[in-house]
Amino acid sequence: MEDKKKTTPFVSGQTSMKEFTLRALLTGLLLAIVLGAANAYLGLKAGMTIAATYPAAVIGMAVLRFFKGSILEENFTRTVGSIGESVAAGAIFTLPAFYIAGIWTDSFNSLSSYLTASLILLAGGTLGILFVALLRRVMVEDRDLPFPESLAAAEIHKTGQSGSGGSKYLFSAMIVGALIQLGGALRLYATEWAAFFKTTTAKFAGGKAIEGGFLAAGPAIAPAYFGVGYIIGPRLAALNFSGSVMAWGLMVPVLLMMLGAGFVDALPANIANGLTAASSDAWTHAADVVWKQIVRMVAIGGMLVAACFTLYRMRENLTAGLRRSVKDLKRATQSGGDNVERTEKDLPTVWVLVGIGAAAALTFAVTFFIFHTSVFVAIIASTVMVVLAFFFAAVSGYLVGLIGSSNNPISGLTLTALVVTALILVACGVNANTGGVAAVLGVAAIVCVAAAVAGEMFQDLKAGHLLGGTPWKMQTGDLIGVLLSAFVMFGVLIILNQGDINAGNANNYSGGFGSKNLPAPQAALMATLSQGIIGGEMTWGLIIAGMILGFAFILAGIKSPMLIFVGMYLPFNTVCAIFVGGLIKGILDIYVARRKYQGAQLAAVENTGVLIASGLIAGEALLGLVSATLAMFDKYMHKILNISNPSYIPGILIMALMAYFLVSIPLKKGKTE
Repeated sequence: MEDKKKTTPFVSGQTSMKEFTLRALLTGLLLAIVLGAANAYLGLKAGMTIAATYPAAVIGMAVLRFFKGSILEENFTRTVGSIGESVAAGAIFTLPAFYIAGIWTDSFNSLSSYLTASLILLAGGTLGILFVALLRRVMVEDRDLPFPESLAAAEIHKTGQSGSGGSKYLFSAMIVGALIQLGGALRLYATEWAAFFKTTTAKFAGGKAIEGGFLAAGPAIAPAYFGVGYIIGPRLAALNFSGSVMAWGLMVPVLLMMLGAGFVDALPANIANGLTAASSDAWTHAADVVWKQIVRMVAIGGMLVAACFTLYRMRENLTAGLRRSVKDLKRATQSGGDNVERTEKDLPTVWVLVGIGAAAALTFAVTFFIFHTSVFVAIIASTVMVVLAFFFAAVSGYLVGLIGSSNNPISGLTLTALVVTALILVACGVNANTGGVAAVLGVAAIVCVAAAVAGEMFQDLKAGHLLGGTPWKMQTGDLIGVLLSAFVMFGVLIILNQGDINAGNANNYSGGFGSKNLPAPQAALMATLSQGIIGGEMTWGLIIAGMILGFAFILAGIKSPMLIFVGMYLPFNTVCAIFVGGLIKGILDIYVARRKYQGAQLAAVENTGVLIASGLIAGEALLGLVSATLAMFDKYMHKILNISNPSYIPGILIMALMAYFLVSIPLKKGKTE
């Protein structure tokens, strides 16, 4: 009763080809460390990471091409190479919170902290992969999930392997994407623009005028965001953008007017810089504070409800997937699984269940023996961890299927997990004096890594599904990658933290995580939340308001409320750029409909557009990786030319040119078919 055509892989399941080889594994492991370390640095500095899928794909192709490797080896290398970025994301979003919360302030560099952190990363990463093994078929075979970045990664491999004329679009776009990113890094033009427009209302009954305004901003000049928006299309991009419009066009202005000029004058950063409510810079900072500390919390509450709604809508598919896993287990025990095609073989279900149990036992050991909680609390913590890890692994995979891993709000999911864990442990009688903060952060860290790894793994498995990769081999490779990354990433954090402490001592500022040079924003927020909840000082009004808003969206018939809250949570210029990419695809669709393209013409338009968008994404990602690597050695591209106050107008022109080529080139290609 299947009503949807099954995807035909690039390499059929009956084809025997080199895949899990030593050279592919070693190349992938090296990429996992390099990409993970670069992203750890970037995330601690800027609160964001660069998707590693495209750099891993292109670099892996280049290395294996020298050894005449197969396309499945390249796919395997990309899978292993990109997992380090996910482990790094989980590490930077959570582990610095132990330092900021004062738990590891004096012992962050110790062997015990290193081993504890590595075990946390290992447990989370392993759980993420094991849950993916259970849910893979549900996600990657769902044709309602576009998996934009998976499609892009698969196209990179296919065009690079085939040597067909389509590769010129991909690699030309890669060069263009890299050059645009380079121009922004050199500050030849501004990649962002924002301006605050101040307003004053009529006097109210008290005779006092109410000051306020709104912050206007343009899309980020980022080829990757345009490419992602183009691939997901106008409908999903518009839904995502609606959340950002709601946040910055309604919530922030209303809150600013309610808080008034007194709030602006009282902000520490404004006081330190001598800014008052008479300055637009002061209001700009105030708008940013309101968004980060109020609107984002509302978005997190909405994400919690949207996550529940997402799993509810997926209940039949999820149940079917779990039932298939049980059937696979029975079939494997009875016949060895010989009838399962190579491209459908996951890790044996019995291994998956044993691994999940081992991760739960490891969580219990860390919570009880290291964080010194009671046996009851340790059991509750390990149970909550498994449930939340499964919950958010599934949601993470769903989000990656919609908007790609680059825009997967892992920190928002982790904050939700932290809040839920803290509430449960508080209900169990835990407080700040009984290891409660450490236990909450530990569970949240494991869930964070599990969600990050699961999202990346779903993305890679979808690309592998399109290429004809073997799932169990990719999953095994990622388990090895997680093991290595888990015992390397905390070492990177130690180096960065201690380096900033030393720099602070030399330059008269307080260094380390949370400092001006190493802010670790997500970890700082998680430390604050965990301390506030465990200490009973948390304001629940914002989260509850977000939950109520989520219910309202569901009652209004919105099928993907998660996308709206993701739009509220991500920066406006990011969401706006994705929306512009979606509009470009919408314009192309209009022209295609007018010209009445059919069959091969439609396929040519679609494939060419995806190739160009994929190249833009890959080009920016590669150049962004170079910038991050240079930054690790205190070398910054913007210092090469020392340009101050660059103009945003050249960026707008570049955006217009990208739009023109994303429409005109696919149309011309379709015309020739």
